[in-house]
Amino acid sequence: MCLAVPALVKSISGSKGIVEIDGVTREVSLQLTPEARVGDYVLLHTGYAINVIDAAEAQETLKLLRQMVSEVQ
Repeated sequence: MCLAVPALVKSISGSKGIVEIDGVTREVSLQLTPEARVGDYVLLHTGYAINVIDAAEAQETLKLLRQMVSEVQ
């Protein structure tokens, strides 16, 4: 099973981007999503943005992930 997490694109430089998930930023590859723009949400899997997704879908997914974490704690 694979897990991809929504991340907000904060900046882009060539085929790399800085994304943010709940205040945590990291550099990722945008080679698979050249259409990604600053302000877009992407699905992030193992350091690669694999798809650009709708902001509402991203927010709903993040909400569900936060609920799962809070139930485990």
